Amino acid sequence: MNVTIIQPPLVQLNTPYPSGAYLKSFFQMLRDGKITGLPSVPQIKDVRWFDLSTALFHKIFSRQGLSKLFSLSETKALQIAASSDEETAFQLRRYISTQDKWICWIDRIVEILCGGNSAREFCHEFVRSPHSPRGNRMENFFGELAEQGRDVTTDDAKILASLALADLADYITAVFDNDFRLISYAEHLGTSTASFDDVIKGLKSPVLNEFYKEVLADVLAPSDTQELVLISVPFPGCFEAAVYTAREIRKLYGDKALIATGGGYINTELRNISEKKFFEYFDLISYDMGYGSYIQLLEKLGNNCNFNSVFDENPIYKMKYLYKGAVTGNAETPEKGSPDFETFSKYSEAETMACRVLIPDFSEIDFSKYPRLADDTNPMHSIWNDGAWLKAYMAHGCYWHRCAFCDTQLEYVNRFCKVGAEQLCDGLTEQAEKTGVWGIHFVDEACPPASMIEFGRRNLQNENSKGKKLTWWGNIRFEKTFTRDMADFLSYSGLTAVSGGIEIATGDGLSAVNKGTTIENIVAATCAFKEAGILVHSYMIFGFYQQSEQDLINSMETLRQLFAAGLLDSAFWHKFTLTLHSTVYKEWQDGKHPDLKIITGNDESKNRFAENDLHFAGENKSAKYSEGLNTALDAWMHGQNLDTNIQRWFSFNMPRPTLPKDYIDKLIEKYEARRDAAYKAPVQEKDRLVWLGGKPVAQNETITWFFMGQELTGHFAKAKEVATVLESLQPGCGETESYQKELLKLCSAKELLRLRRGGLCCL
Repeated sequence: MNVTIIQPPLVQLNTPYPSGAYLKSFFQMLRDGKITGLPSVPQIKDVRWFDLSTALFHKIFSRQGLSKLFSLSETKALQIAASSDEETAFQLRRYISTQDKWICWIDRIVEILCGGNSAREFCHEFVRSPHSPRGNRMENFFGELAEQGRDVTTDDAKILASLALADLADYITAVFDNDFRLISYAEHLGTSTASFDDVIKGLKSPVLNEFYKEVLADVLAPSDTQELVLISVPFPGCFEAAVYTAREIRKLYGDKALIATGGGYINTELRNISEKKFFEYFDLISYDMGYGSYIQLLEKLGNNCNFNSVFDENPIYKMKYLYKGAVTGNAETPEKGSPDFETFSKYSEAETMACRVLIPDFSEIDFSKYPRLADDTNPMHSIWNDGAWLKAYMAHGCYWHRCAFCDTQLEYVNRFCKVGAEQLCDGLTEQAEKTGVWGIHFVDEACPPASMIEFGRRNLQNENSKGKKLTWWGNIRFEKTFTRDMADFLSYSGLTAVSGGIEIATGDGLSAVNKGTTIENIVAATCAFKEAGILVHSYMIFGFYQQSEQDLINSMETLRQLFAAGLLDSAFWHKFTLTLHSTVYKEWQDGKHPDLKIITGNDESKNRFAENDLHFAGENKSAKYSEGLNTALDAWMHGQNLDTNIQRWFSFNMPRPTLPKDYIDKLIEKYEARRDAAYKAPVQEKDRLVWLGGKPVAQNETITWFFMGQELTGHFAKAKEVATVLESLQPGCGETESYQKELLKLCSAKELLRLRRGGLCCL
């Protein structure tokens, strides 16, 4: 039996979504008996993984693809132009008139983003030629440059190429397929209010039938071997293509294919599925991690891989399927003491074993096919797309898992399991050597601080032995754990950026969403990261069910002051959505939050195929704030209008913020005082000193060194001995405890303080 893993379109284009890499690694390690405590599964032969998101991108955005697109859409485009407003008509006529240029230039435009060999030379013509094809977004960018008083340069080519694709995507959406998006395709059909009949109707969509069908034909071929096919659905925008994929695979393989699906969208929206039509396309649904489910499934299949043996009354760990005309199985672990509890516990433990050791396998991915889009000049905002990051988990689940708005009742949040940091670093370094991609994006709910330190240490050890280290970034919690010393060390070890949730930037707001931190701790963490040269992004929430207008304006003012102080590089406002699996909904069921009025039994809910989002009284009142919040944020992220009264961002009256204008500045002063006190504090036995100051040069009783680009010097009574010990305390040098004790003996308190302020970190 072969295992085929498919990521349907469309997800982030610059790099593969990691579920396929983890599943590929899981089935290979299971086949080869490399997961301690689990038997080998020799009936698995080949394990293949196809990322069809990038495949569809290249199918459309190519010379052949655009030729087909314009041929199919030209008549309709001109018809729409004839009955549209002047601006829309102008844009559509321009696309049709310049289609030959788009067709001739598209391969090189894509090459700019994929880093092709001839891309740089083409950039000169692309950015300057009056014959270059242009769209509305590109024209707006030229207008922004003119306002800044500068001309376009070849360094702008990446942004222009990204905008060119966005312009073409706008054209596709307008005249060919209304559901098309560069990132999420037909996303609205996957939301909680969608009927599965709407999804089936969507299978007739032009992009799927004219382009994606060809993509599937390119990668799939008839086979006499049985196929276990896994189709990942991480986001709503992948769902329609996933159903289409399942239908085409069934046509191709017939009863030789066993088709399963899982992923983030499945886990959150389809846990209570009762729609029988769904199982005309998929045989199985796998929930949460999936590893325990597939271990039991493979045992049930046996060496003969009898697909019919799967469908009986005996449940498979966290799987659902159709049996005797009814949806059978369970997405949740049975209650303790129930007949299936012990069996399910066995596979739960097996899943944990797998989680601790799996390293995602990207080795067969051709990263030269992935475009690095540049959608913003803000360095932090663009980091998601500008780089082919290998996505991985430092830990599965969240070590906090108590935030009120979060899906804390689901395992992807509440089942916390750390991966061995050293093993993870070694494995990802091996992946980097195979793929040529040395950037890691940790997509954890929140990376554990202790694991970050362990990973950083191992990364520096590998740099010493291999001459190259991983560059990495990821999601964290803004908490007091992140001191200046820790931030300095993580930066030295390759950490380049962090993203974390502030949500509501007021004391009452943080308490309301049970964030587990304070504004003071948030400021301290961001100060430490920024002083260490690390980019910082924050996630914000507005419209939490009990948030007052005053609290919202105070949260916005705090955000403004954070940007003005240079503590944030970028941020994003999310409108609060109440979900079925959130803490606040669980508490509401327990009789708490009497002021939360959940709307049930409306006509809209009758045809629901999926369910996670809930409606509550007053949820739409906050929509009016979105434009003002986002317009202000866009300006702040680009260093503009940071002193503007925040009430002016709204077209209606808003209360004045009640925060002092120096609110964040005062908290920065507190941070600086604590930081300086920490430098002076005695080193404890449990502490570990690490020297980040490079090679110290001792001359007479003076030591000179460089730290963070600055030349530092100090007087030391035993300069040569101190310099020797400092070199032995550099990261990656191995055991340092004895050298730490020696340094403390050699240095006076004043000398040690000089070192602590100049690169001697205490972890």
